[in-house]
Amino acid sequence: MPNSDTPADRLAQNLSTGGLRRVLVVLCVTQIVSWGVLYYAFPVLAPSIAADTGWSVSVITAGFSTGLVVSALVGIPAGRWLDRIGPRPVMTAGSVLGVPAVVGIALAPSLPLFFAAWVLAGLAMAGTLYPPAFAALTRWWGPRRVRALTALTLLAGLSSTIFAPLTAALLGALGWRHTYLALAVVLAAITIPAHLFGLRGPWPDPDHTEHADQPAGAAHAPREIVRSRAFLLLVPAIALGTFSAFAVVVNQVPLLIERGLSTSDAAWALGLGGLGQVLGRLGYGRLTTALSVRMRAVVILALSAAATLLLGLLPGPEVLLIAAAMLAGAARGVFTLLQATAISDRWGAAHYGRLNGLLSAPSMIATALAPWAGAAIAVALGGYPLVFVLLAAIAGLAALLAFGAVPRPAGSDRTVPRHSDVSSTSSTGSAADRDERNQR
Repeated sequence: MPNSDTPADRLAQNLSTGGLRRVLVVLCVTQIVSWGVLYYAFPVLAPSIAADTGWSVSVITAGFSTGLVVSALVGIPAGRWLDRIGPRPVMTAGSVLGVPAVVGIALAPSLPLFFAAWVLAGLAMAGTLYPPAFAALTRWWGPRRVRALTALTLLAGLSSTIFAPLTAALLGALGWRHTYLALAVVLAAITIPAHLFGLRGPWPDPDHTEHADQPAGAAHAPREIVRSRAFLLLVPAIALGTFSAFAVVVNQVPLLIERGLSTSDAAWALGLGGLGQVLGRLGYGRLTTALSVRMRAVVILALSAAATLLLGLLPGPEVLLIAAAMLAGAARGVFTLLQATAISDRWGAAHYGRLNGLLSAPSMIATALAPWAGAAIAVALGGYPLVFVLLAAIAGLAALLAFGAVPRPAGSDRTVPRHSDVSSTSSTGSAADRDERNQR
């Protein structure tokens, strides 16, 4: 019987509806655990590591940052492997590597071995955190990817909520070394079998994906895409936005304490910023229907800049500072989804793994630099308010770069009616193409 579905609809049918749901559930669970063990456990355990070993917190944090940089660099070839062989072998391998990495961190008798364990953890992160999960959902879910990515980031956002108190409870009972060993058991017991058995299924053929899901008129070859003006502007826009967003998170509590809040109140404000992050992600679907690809990126980054500037300029009262913190959280929440869809909105899903690996590498390095950069800048500028003004300017620059980070369609200069749903593709092209044509 002839299939009347569009190519884009067929793209999402490489797995059954049940298979798509299984993949989404598996990735939600494994993202919570992977982020919790490989990322969020560290800030809870770092003071105890320093007190027990005599290594300074700054040196210990440098080890953690080294892992993030390794993850960024390895993420580039990992993206190519994702495109070729799919997420199952890549994410399973990352889970397997994560276990000896965490055990190595726990048992490291010297600083060089501690750093070596974090290098191995960086390899594991490249195969287990957001980029490979985003690639899996983008290719498998096709036109419905925004719904799946929103669900993933909402639930993965609970990772710190679950693992920070869990890690603290284990620390009180076991000490930091045995806590990491216990977390290694959790990582092995959940993520390895989940990725191995839960991510099974046919991986969509890249050639099929290219014809079914790639915006009409956009560059098709990855080499052509990475040399395009749009990609060269998109990379620094996302990297600068990431640096600003993560620096705001890390340095928000010291800023609010300078503004007169108690440590407890500042921590509550940070927590409410997390609530704002959830609310922001819930509203991302509406943004995809209301704004073009270009304007969505500009508005989200501009919102981040405005919220950061408010935090830097507002002297009080406490309720306004908390409101600004929630606004910054909302901007951060939608920014995560902007990152997840930046490649597919502009160039489709055919080469998502490779292109997103190149896009994510500078952002991950920015994430690694952000924890200590804010504190260093605060010392240089004489306080945290000026730090936030500078971070707002960085986010504003990212918004300016994002304005030009939309591909120009090859060939026709015809104007077509703008379609607001950027997650759907058809023979008339994506919203990125339509946006560019309407600007002419």
